[in-house]
Amino acid sequence: MVKLRLKRMGAKKRPFYRIVASDSRNKRDGIVIEEIGYYNPITDPVEIKVDEEKALKWLNTGAMPTDTVKNLLSKTGVMKKFHEQKRGK
Repeated sequence: MVKLRLKRMGAKKRPFYRIVASDSRNKRDGIVIEEIGYYNPITDPVEIKVDEEKALKWLNTGAMPTDTVKNLLSKTGVMKKFHEQKRGK
């Protein structure tokens, strides 16, 4: 099963996350299928960048986002577009 989740990067005490599509059986920072965007909690305001096309592609193919990624996608408006697409079908 494919999951959309965060991959931790950055130095100690300075986290930086990449939003990735990965097999749920792989390690958190292990092999990824595709990078979708990134999340930087250190900056003020928090920086979130998501490639909408890639995110929607994975959501439409059945990838399950983790709770945190779901919240990040909601903030960027991707989840709203996904639900609108689903209703339109």
